[in-house]
Amino acid sequence: MESLVALIGLAIVVFASTNIDDAFVLAAFFADKNFSARDVVIGQYAGVTTLYAVSAIAAVISLIIPSSYIGLLGLAPIAIGAKKLLNLWHSNEKEEKLQRVSSTGVRGRRLAVAAVTMANGGDNIAVYTALFATRSGCDVPAIGIVFAVMTGLWCLAAHWLVNHRALGAPIRHHAHRVVPVVLIGLGILILIRTGTLQLLKL
Repeated sequence: MESLVALIGLAIVVFASTNIDDAFVLAAFFADKNFSARDVVIGQYAGVTTLYAVSAIAAVISLIIPSSYIGLLGLAPIAIGAKKLLNLWHSNEKEEKLQRVSSTGVRGRRLAVAAVTMANGGDNIAVYTALFATRSGCDVPAIGIVFAVMTGLWCLAAHWLVNHRALGAPIRHHAHRVVPVVLIGLGILILIRTGTLQLLKL
């Protein structure tokens, strides 16, 4: 088992690279007077927890498959990163659409935040499943703890951006260029770690 520091670093990079967009979606929710900060935080945690659970279950199911074939899941973040690069090349970025909920009650507002997080997390499931399937049973819960901490930090960062709007534009301008490279790098790491590159050469 590799060092805890390396594992935590990997979990932070994976979470950050798959949730850059969420920071700005969260900022929009925090800026919406219909949502309280508590609604946004609870909804975000519910959404991220669901994505984590689905990915962990998918990774467990994959245990019956040889690791070299599981490593093929590493192609998912590579494909996602490549698609994002292609979108950048064609300048076809899509803006996130947020559902406005004015009078649905506390539960409805929190479910709205969770729903947006999950809807925006299709890529997350593919990346997390690939990561979890190549880690030990002890690593996955540790990554979950890091994700929980990072979710809290993400909420704090989004709330901070709402109160410092001038900083939002430059961050939004550059972040989407870094994410594709990180995802592609993660995919290549998974392919190497599982020996899948040797399989692909056959």
